[in-house]
Amino acid sequence: MKLDLRPLLAGERYLSFDYELPLDISPEDSHSFLQGTRFPSPMKVTGDITNTAGYMRMALTLSVDYETECGRCLAPVSGSFTLDLEKTVAPRKLLEDLTEDRLDEYAIIEDGFLDMDTQLMEQLEMEFPVRFLCREDCKGLCQRCGKNLNEGPCGCVEREIDPRLAPLQRILDQMNEENK
Repeated sequence: MKLDLRPLLAGERYLSFDYELPLDISPEDSHSFLQGTRFPSPMKVTGDITNTAGYMRMALTLSVDYETECGRCLAPVSGSFTLDLEKTVAPRKLLEDLTEDRLDEYAIIEDGFLDMDTQLMEQLEMEFPVRFLCREDCKGLCQRCGKNLNEGPCGCVEREIDPRLAPLQRILDQMNEENK
């Protein structure tokens, strides 16, 4: 969605917006940080832009439902992600002297319009968690047989210890014996 900010640039004080942004991201898209996540409904965006004597400030909230897999046991995980965002809004010509990393602090007006979708997608990719857990104490999958350890122990023999870590295991075993 492109917001027409020409009225604000001409002196109006307030603009509110409320819309939905469909997220057509393929779960197989390897170029996206959102890879492996499905969004069953569009992202909801609500906010406003306030013009105070030529200084424009945007405040918005975006929320989106997601479906993905647990990062440890691959069980389905679903929920809702919400992000509050505030940025200064300015025309590109006023920001020409800024470095690229400083431009991230601004929502940039091009020819009187603010391209919301591009900026919101970039912000979603930066802020969306990389992985989710089905629960905090998820035990994951057995490295040997692949059984979900949340459902109980597997029949595998005790895990083999990397020979380089064997001295540390002996120290840990001694400390456990002393504490008994």
